[in-house]
Amino acid sequence: MNFDTHQYIIRKTGSVQTETLCADPLIAWMYCNAREKAHWLFNALISREFSKVLAWLHYDVRHDLTRKQIARILQELGINSKEIADDVSCYRCLRDIFERKIRYADFRPMPDSPDAIVSPADARILIGSFSTTSAVFIKEKFFDYAELIGRDRHNWLSRFEHGDFAVFRLTPDQYHYNHVPVSGVVADHYEIPGRYHSCNPGAMVRTVTPLSKNRRIITVIDTDTDTGTRIGSVAMIEVVAMMIGDIVQCYSDIAYDDPRGVTKGMSLKKGQPKSLFRPGSSTTVLIFEKNRIRFSEDLMRNMFRRDISSRFSQGFGIPLVETDVRVRSEIGRRIF
Repeated sequence: MNFDTHQYIIRKTGSVQTETLCADPLIAWMYCNAREKAHWLFNALISREFSKVLAWLHYDVRHDLTRKQIARILQELGINSKEIADDVSCYRCLRDIFERKIRYADFRPMPDSPDAIVSPADARILIGSFSTTSAVFIKEKFFDYAELIGRDRHNWLSRFEHGDFAVFRLTPDQYHYNHVPVSGVVADHYEIPGRYHSCNPGAMVRTVTPLSKNRRIITVIDTDTDTGTRIGSVAMIEVVAMMIGDIVQCYSDIAYDDPRGVTKGMSLKKGQPKSLFRPGSSTTVLIFEKNRIRFSEDLMRNMFRRDISSRFSQGFGIPLVETDVRVRSEIGRRIF
C-alpha cells in the first residue's frame, strides 16, 4: 500500500482539506513489518494493555501544562476555546482537552425538522448500503456486517439486512462525546470483545475488516414510539481504537447533567450526549433498516468527487471521499 495524501471535504464551506495523519510512519511499520514479520509483536501492539500505556504516555504523562501551553495546543489543533463548556484554566494535560465538554446547544444547533437524523459525532463520514456490494468500502474490507453486529444476534442481523449505514471516523483533535442520532427507546445494549486496531485510514485499508475486529458496544434504538423519530430500529455501534481505553456510557437528558449508563428500556432523546470515547481516535457506525431513511444529497455528492485524493476506495480504485460533519447536524431524513 502506498501511503498517499488523504483529503476530505468541510461540509460547511465545501473546501477541500488535507488531513495530517497522526503516527503515520508508526502505523505503516505496524501494519506491514510487524504484522508480516513478527506476528506476536503485532498482536501485542493492538492489545488493550498496550493501548492503555500508549494513551497514558501521550495524554497523561505531562500533567503540569501551563495555561499558555494549553492555549497554544488548542490553537494548533484548531479548537475554538469559546465553545468549550469547561473551565479551561483548570486544564493541565492533553486528556483534559480530549475529554472536553462543549456548549453544544449554542455551537452545534439541531435541525428543526422532527424527521431529521443527526450526526452522532464531530467526525468524517462515509455512507452506503448493504443492498449493493459496491457500497462496501475499501475493497470490501471495511467491515464484515455479521461480525460487526454479532454473528449470534440473529434478530438484528435479519432486521438490518440490506439496510443503509454511515461510518463516522473521529480524529484525535475532535470533540469525543457521542450524541444520540435519533429519539427512541433502547431495545438492546451489548458489548462484543475485540482488539484495538488503529482507525488511521492506512491501517483501515491494510487490515481485513478492522472495525468488526475491534472491541465495540452496540446500542439498538427502537424509534417507532410516540416520541421517537419513527424510522424503525437503528443500531449505533461504538468502536474502540488504538489508545481508546474505554467507552463511557454517560447519557444526559439535559446538558451533561446527571449522566447515566445506557440500559434496555431507557428513553433516549435525539441530540443528547450518550457516551465518551477515552483518548485516541475512534469510529461510530450507524445502521438503519432498509428503505427507512434517505441520506442528505450533499453527502452523497461529495463522496464520489473525482478531484480529491482519498485512501478509501471501492472497486476499480474509485475514491470514496469523506465529508467533515458536526455533531447534531442533519445527515438524512425519514422516508414517508
